[in-house]
Amino acid sequence: MTEKTFVAAARLEDVPPGTKLVVEVNGISMLLCNTMDRIFAVRNLCSHAYETLECGRMRGGWISCPVHGARFDLETGAPINPPATMPIETYAVRVEGDTIEVEV
Repeated sequence: MTEKTFVAAARLEDVPPGTKLVVEVNGISMLLCNTMDRIFAVRNLCSHAYETLECGRMRGGWISCPVHGARFDLETGAPINPPATMPIETYAVRVEGDTIEVEV
């Protein structure tokens, strides 16, 4: 098994509070979300509709799929409401200086 490492994904100033940013890290499309005074990283893909989440609404620690409205917890990836039943992938995040790093 390969050991996971943190990789630079974006600058903190690129994701102001209340916004999200699509980044590609090691070939994976991720969504960095700045909400609730925290940066979250999730795979930019709905587990139900297999659509990107970048245009979904983000509020209070969740993001919704813009296609069917399924909401996901940004910390755990767990689905909050139907039609999604499977979680989305989440990634550990740390901020080093002004750099956002994700664990891959």
